Amino acid sequence: MADSITADKAHCWHPFTPQDDWCDPAHDPVMIVRGEGVWLYDANDKKYLDGNSSIWTNIHGHCRPKIAQAIAKQAATLDHSSYLGLGHPLASELAEKLVSFFPEKTLERVFFSDNGSTAVEVALKMSLQSRMQTGQEKRTRFLAFDNAYHGDTLGAASLGGVNRFFSRFRSSGFEAEFISSIDHLDHVLTSTISAVVIEPLIQGVNEMRPWPKGMLKKLRDWTLENGIHLILDEVMTGFGRTGTMFACQQENVIPDFLCLAKGLTGGSLPLAATLTTDQIYSSFLGPSENAFYYGHSYTANPIGCAAALASLELFKSDRVFENLPGKILFLNRSLEDLKARHPSIREFRQCGLIAGIEFDKESGLKIATAARNYGLLTRNILGTVVFMPPLSVNHEEMTFGMEALDKAISDVVQ
Repeated sequence: MADSITADKAHCWHPFTPQDDWCDPAHDPVMIVRGEGVWLYDANDKKYLDGNSSIWTNIHGHCRPKIAQAIAKQAATLDHSSYLGLGHPLASELAEKLVSFFPEKTLERVFFSDNGSTAVEVALKMSLQSRMQTGQEKRTRFLAFDNAYHGDTLGAASLGGVNRFFSRFRSSGFEAEFISSIDHLDHVLTSTISAVVIEPLIQGVNEMRPWPKGMLKKLRDWTLENGIHLILDEVMTGFGRTGTMFACQQENVIPDFLCLAKGLTGGSLPLAATLTTDQIYSSFLGPSENAFYYGHSYTANPIGCAAALASLELFKSDRVFENLPGKILFLNRSLEDLKARHPSIREFRQCGLIAGIEFDKESGLKIATAARNYGLLTRNILGTVVFMPPLSVNHEEMTFGMEALDKAISDVVQ
């Protein structure tokens, strides 16, 4: 394993990682070699609770046999075929299942891509092109929210409200206006806005900050009144994270575009989907120049589609939504107990099985790092330590995670 660490430091470039710190000779990185359920194992066979769901992707636990078998079967049958001018049955089946979560004649069309950034990028470009093709050429701008995160491709990045990530690139992408809350909607020049994009119920990279209840429904009403598309970025919140299959269902909101990725395959393979309406779709019909000339080499990859279908089946066989309310309540009580023991916790924020535990900015990274000593893998966002385990986590495993945090906090905050 020493050779792999040497090769890593010599040749690899890790995302969102200061490389000077990573390549420091004193730094001994954790090298993950296998996973089972909610646990990850390093090269020394030490096990860790995956308290960050492998960057918010894993839903049912690692290496679930149903998903692994579906991947192996499909890989031996058809590994990949272009989706440009061709189709395959698994993509058709997956699209049909995704739209079935919504009432008929609402979200009817599915455009597949590779990841959360591209799912959002698709929605942005579709929104703009549909305006161009329906006599609304003046609607060229987007509306987004402060401290939002929608991905790192150039278009998605221009809608990102986190300055430390996006300020240097924002002028190169789409033109966007940022607001902090819907209280500021009255100041928006609506006639020039093509779409508003938001992470429903909770902002992820903004240190896991939930929106006020009812806010999403009010925003939807405003977009309908003003002829503005609503793009919901459910890359993080989709597939049960907030307690329902999709966060927007909790406020009975159906957007014009729904962006999905991360948990779509249960966290096993890269695959994304952008759902939209027949009204949007119909604006791309007609002359060939109306077509949506955008796509990816691995669009609708059959192996990814097989994994996604297997993941959706696990929601039924594991009775995920029947079990979630008890887990969400247990997590809430565990967080209350943790906060009561540690005055250094400023507050915790929870939405379903998503939690952010806020400390001062200096302590967040130290606590997340110290938790590894006690078998918990997670990440901090500034001063906020994230706890977002797979939905398959049980009470005993959540208790393990809370105890690891308890010890890490005690080590860092004297």
